[in-house]
Amino acid sequence: MAYDQDNIFARIVRGEIPCHRVYEDADTLAFMDIMPQAEGHTLVVPKSAGEDIFSTSPEAAAAAMCTAQRVARAVKKAFAPPGIMIAQLNGAAAGQSVCHLHIHVIPRYVGKDLGIHAANPADHAVLAEHAARIRAAL
Repeated sequence: MAYDQDNIFARIVRGEIPCHRVYEDADTLAFMDIMPQAEGHTLVVPKSAGEDIFSTSPEAAAAAMCTAQRVARAVKKAFAPPGIMIAQLNGAAAGQSVCHLHIHVIPRYVGKDLGIHAANPADHAVLAEHAARIRAAL
């Protein structure tokens, strides 16, 4: 399957669709998931094209993981969860809903279940506040 240059994450990277940005460098972009599974749920994407771990260059995948580590530290500082889940899904059968490599950084709390993946849009004012908290912690 050919990479879809018009997938939502490619359009966010190009600035065609707004997002609640958390962090950006030459190779990656981190932004709030608009349908978070927990407060502080952040996505990290490489700016280069690649549907999944198999079609993304090793350099782009490594840059995305470095940014995910940096963002995870900031999420932990901003939200103080006892755990952070890092997830990267490949293919629809694994739950991947956007065919552009992305890494989920999700705060986890004892006794609190995750929300359903890609189910409920969050309030944009709340996402903006969460993004500001994470940026302040970077």
